[in-house]
Amino acid sequence: MRMYDIIRHKRDGMALSPKEIAFFIRGFTDGSIPDYQASALLMAIFLRGMNPEETAILTDCMAKSGDIVDLSSIPGIKVDKHSTGGVGDKTSLIIGPIVAACNVPVAKMSGRGLGHTGGTVDKLESIPGLRTAVDRVEFFRIVKEAGIAIIGQSGNIAPADKMLYALRDVTGTVEHLSLIASSIMSKKLAAGSDAILLDVKTGSGAFMKTLEDSIALAQAMVDIGNRNNRDTVALITDMDTPLGHAIGNSLEVIEAVETLQGKGPVDLTAVCLELAANMLVLAQQGSLEECRHLARQAIAGGEAFQRLVAMAKAQGGDVSVLKDTERFPKAPMAVCLKAGRDGYLRHINTEACGIASVVLGAGRARKEDEIDHSAGIILRKKPGEQVWEGEILAQLHTAREEQLPEAMELLREAIEVGNAPPAPVPMLYARVTADGVEVL
Repeated sequence: MRMYDIIRHKRDGMALSPKEIAFFIRGFTDGSIPDYQASALLMAIFLRGMNPEETAILTDCMAKSGDIVDLSSIPGIKVDKHSTGGVGDKTSLIIGPIVAACNVPVAKMSGRGLGHTGGTVDKLESIPGLRTAVDRVEFFRIVKEAGIAIIGQSGNIAPADKMLYALRDVTGTVEHLSLIASSIMSKKLAAGSDAILLDVKTGSGAFMKTLEDSIALAQAMVDIGNRNNRDTVALITDMDTPLGHAIGNSLEVIEAVETLQGKGPVDLTAVCLELAANMLVLAQQGSLEECRHLARQAIAGGEAFQRLVAMAKAQGGDVSVLKDTERFPKAPMAVCLKAGRDGYLRHINTEACGIASVVLGAGRARKEDEIDHSAGIILRKKPGEQVWEGEILAQLHTAREEQLPEAMELLREAIEVGNAPPAPVPMLYARVTADGVEVL
């Protein structure tokens, strides 16, 4: 078999065979296929596309290019959750403890933030002393004892994906549905879960800006999961406005604690309850309505918050900051952005808010950048609310005084105040399963 022939087959619009796809992934990973041939095939895929069977096989080969996590020693059905990324998206810190409180084990590997989107690992590391670099033996022990562990991705998980993404990034082949879906799902398959819940964001702060594109991505990933024997469901959720009020690592942990204590923002609470309920359904804990009730009870009874505390303690964290969030280290400066006129908050450009938080120090523009866990933004108003001239719209937290003007300008341009309130926007748009798309 020759790579030259595989490139020609895809260039001419042919479907690649399982053997051809496996040959490509194996050869590219071991270095026997050079970058220029891999680039040619990626461009041919970008232009000619891949059918669902090709996409599922590509994903499976990428997953098997490295370590496959074996979670079989942990009793019960293990359900993984993945979000396509957003601003203020602290859902894993909330739904993981809710699900664990319902006696479903949560063994989750998460990533760091890059660009305008935050990362769960960075948020967790704002808890002093908490370790996210944990070996497999300790990872499993924590899950068995606390019911939940969330750690950083470790080991040799889907190396083919890392290599292909680096090449896609410099060859103009990132924005292709099959390549995006296989990249995400290869890591989920390798993580070893029995079932997968996908939180596919849509809107100005999401990777997919339109509902149509978000549904298409969800359908592709659900199809991949089910073709690879993982019961997979996706929810399409709104990211046209930052989720909740807090943007930034420790600020988001505080908001997660408040939500687990029943005092969280309405939008964040609603999304988390629905995500948690769907994870519980995948874990065969009952009907969707029954699982919604279980999720609400886990918060109301305090068990979900206790699971977060137990996990943080097991991973070396100082849980006193969770029991009293005033103990979290605070940024030395907190500056307010005020409304310049009376009216209604019509829209918040979510991506711009994320970029502003990076400027303040809450995120990283490059992988090697250091972040300030105390930096970020608190939105005091959300779209639809009435505002008055001089009223506080947002509070900016930072140690970077020299960066405040840039962040303030980004935020000022991101928040639109008008004469009339906007039309209501749903937090949940659709549920995608193997049976089709259900509009919510």
